[in-house]
Amino acid sequence: MPIGILIIINMHLPDFTAAGELAARIDAYFNYIEGEFHFEKKPAKETKNEASAPQKVWDREPEPATIAGMAFFLGFNSRQAFDDYEGNGKFAHFLKRGSLRIEAMYEKKLHQQSATGAIFALKSMGWNEKNDGKSDGDDVLRTLKIEIVETGPKPANSEKEVVL
Repeated sequence: MPIGILIIINMHLPDFTAAGELAARIDAYFNYIEGEFHFEKKPAKETKNEASAPQKVWDREPEPATIAGMAFFLGFNSRQAFDDYEGNGKFAHFLKRGSLRIEAMYEKKLHQQSATGAIFALKSMGWNEKNDGKSDGDDVLRTLKIEIVETGPKPANSEKEVVL
């Protein structure tokens, strides 16, 4: 008789022991993606009265904010584990706020010249451009009653009917 082997897959949930720790790690992610730089004075064409201004040199380029990037930075092994924790974890409200922060960044990109990537990202986050003709569960027919009320004298049909 063959012996079955039971393999338990550990989806590895990071151990968040305190709410403040998770909040600090999420803030650290947003600080990390801003990149690192330093200033250098580079030789430039200087005038007699002006010295060259220091120039920003990137040590690590900025990165766009992503849900998967935040999940990886926080120590999750999969997007599914992140989604599960965001759905019902002990400190899920911090992950929801972090995801909303990323969503807000993509929403700001809608005001730029080429917003195609931002639109795609927002659609994958649950945004929908159409209402699909569906109401919000209100299937009640609404009737608008319009009553025309005449006020004042009737308008003249021609200039000959006008009496001064």
